[in-house]
Amino acid sequence: MSATTTPNPETVADDASLYGHEALIVEGMHCASCAVRIERVLSRKRGVHGVEVNYATRHAELTYDRGTFHLDEAAAALDKLGYQIKPVSRENEAHVDAEHERAQRDWLRRVRLSLPLAAIVVVLVYGFSDRTWARWLALALTLPVQFAAGWPILTSGLQRARHLSANMDTLIALGTLTAFAFSTVHLLIGGDLFYDTTVVIMAFIVLGRYFEARATGRASGAIRALLELGAKQARVLVDGQEQLVPVEAVAVGAILRVRPGEKIPVDGEVLEGHSAVDESMLTGESLPVEKAPGAKVAGATINTEGALTIRATAVGSDTALAQIVKLIQGAQSGKAPVQRLADRIAGIFVPVVLVIAAATFAGWWLAAGDATQGLVSAVAVLIIACPCAMGLATPTAIMTGTGRGAALGVLIKSAEVLESSRRIDTVVFDKTGTLTTGQMQLGELITGESQDVDDLLGRAASVEALSEHPIAAAIVDSARERGLALLPAREFMSSTGWGASAIVDQTRVSVGRRAFVSKQGLEFDEQLDQRVRGAERRGQTVVFVAWEGRVRGALAVGDRPKANAAETVGRLRAMGLQVAMITGDNQRTADAVAGQVGIDTVLAEVLPADKVGAVCRLQQQGRRVAMIGDGINDAPALVQADLGVAIGTGTDVAIESSDLTLISGDIAGVVTALALSRRTLKTIYQNLAWAFGYNVAAIPLAAFGILPPIVAGATMAFSSVSVVSNSLRLFRFGRTDAAPAHGRVDARTLPVAASEAGR
Repeated sequence: MSATTTPNPETVADDASLYGHEALIVEGMHCASCAVRIERVLSRKRGVHGVEVNYATRHAELTYDRGTFHLDEAAAALDKLGYQIKPVSRENEAHVDAEHERAQRDWLRRVRLSLPLAAIVVVLVYGFSDRTWARWLALALTLPVQFAAGWPILTSGLQRARHLSANMDTLIALGTLTAFAFSTVHLLIGGDLFYDTTVVIMAFIVLGRYFEARATGRASGAIRALLELGAKQARVLVDGQEQLVPVEAVAVGAILRVRPGEKIPVDGEVLEGHSAVDESMLTGESLPVEKAPGAKVAGATINTEGALTIRATAVGSDTALAQIVKLIQGAQSGKAPVQRLADRIAGIFVPVVLVIAAATFAGWWLAAGDATQGLVSAVAVLIIACPCAMGLATPTAIMTGTGRGAALGVLIKSAEVLESSRRIDTVVFDKTGTLTTGQMQLGELITGESQDVDDLLGRAASVEALSEHPIAAAIVDSARERGLALLPAREFMSSTGWGASAIVDQTRVSVGRRAFVSKQGLEFDEQLDQRVRGAERRGQTVVFVAWEGRVRGALAVGDRPKANAAETVGRLRAMGLQVAMITGDNQRTADAVAGQVGIDTVLAEVLPADKVGAVCRLQQQGRRVAMIGDGINDAPALVQADLGVAIGTGTDVAIESSDLTLISGDIAGVVTALALSRRTLKTIYQNLAWAFGYNVAAIPLAAFGILPPIVAGATMAFSSVSVVSNSLRLFRFGRTDAAPAHGRVDARTLPVAASEAGR
């Protein structure tokens, strides 16, 4: 959610000590105009750089200058307006959840009080209005509905009036109190009663608040469900003895014992023991994962077999589960750009409605000479125009969509991502580790005339042993499998994306792509070159090995596409998207891999540093680009793209640079991510269309006396419920219309994946 003012992230990052960033819980909000008013008040304070308030989640994000602004000033300013703030913490969140449950029960009690009494009052007013006893009984039954069931609404409206502000409750309170006062005067002097209008409106409003509280509670349940996954206690080893302590008391470095059947309390590394761990709550994979000393384990996963001794590596807010929750909270607290218009309108809506209501009364009284009808129509305007549905339209959809995404293994990092995804027309995949498994294996060894195979592989492996590149690892592994001894190498030099060289056995050996050895003016054997081109046509990546002025041979390394790569590409194309692949491999190898997965557009021989330029060129052609990658060298391209999608098994740098994260390495999640984002945005537009259309159509009908106050109260109450209910339909996403992402693994619990392989 875009703030009223937005800080410059680069400026804030330059000196974080000068800036404070606080996540706050806001109490006392009753409608969207409350959130807008809080944003407006705080953003005008000196030293405040950014403020975002989410009505649906009751959360606020505040960025400020520590030297000129203090949180006490925010608390004091909002307290004057009738709002209270407190920092976000587990205890405060638990308190908010408890308050939310209490509020649901409270609204239900008010519903049970108001509905029966309202029905009786309607019968009395319409059936016995000529009987004195019935008129006085109608008053007696209206009092508890108006002032007991509706007390929270009346006090909220009064608080705003005391501070010369208005919100949705102001409209309800003013409308119902006007009808009540008018009826009471007529009870004393004779005339028509409108107690039925008062009680029915209040009953419908109270019923709507109850349904709204239930629905919004369900929409925000994703975070609560994730938090409940974590263990509550841990067995800490102290001097060899187990001590059962609260998980909050575990520190990094602590040694823990996890028995079979117990939840692993924090992220850690296995020191002793062998077991299988059920990681399905994070990965979605049903098969347990074998764990041995040195393996990483994540908090909230379940140890199914043997006992494990682990060292805590991340606790509290640093665990994988906590980081996932933090990402979801950040997305749910944000505003999509489409919400800005709704917020601005909600902020000025209440005062405008008050003017319209006054004009309606004056028009009927002065032009038509009917003050009674003027009063009835004015009350209808006040009741029908409440902007609650507008305020809930976007936040509830975002809350539900991001929560559902987390369940499917897709982390949507901000609300802006939803709109970015709608405009995407081109999806660009990095090849190695994204479209392919990234597990390089040495295939063919192509030697020149009279060249010994083992000598060729041994020299190449001796050079590549100093490199961390996936191709280098495949060459070294193959040499060791053959039992070859690696020779000492010195004066190692590497050219990123091209190749490497080092002095081995008093001779400089070069290992790299064709352009790397050609640049050194080394001689190629024509027959060797023909065999190399055949390997490239079969989709293998070829590196040449040369020393003493000649290319002595070549090593063909293979990397197979992921099992569902072709299916994923096909589904993206069926969505009307153009799919491309970017790689450092030569054109023939790249074309071969692309052909296997059904990609027509291939950007080959692109150095890691040039990936950003490749994305820029696509954007300059008018394309909206989504970049999918996993390596460190993909990070700049992920930032440059209109939508950056990181594979969760990739590097932390790539994940932090992305807009969407697929928590596993399954690229089927790309389809899920784009489809879910589009469906969520579609839901937002549906909600806003209903909310705006409802008000635009209903206010004139109420002003001209066509829509009576009772009907206005009912439709207003259920307009909010309909918006929230439409958002909740997103919980069904993925069950029938999109395949979920398979797996939910946080990158911090896995080894760093290899960067782009083609050299």
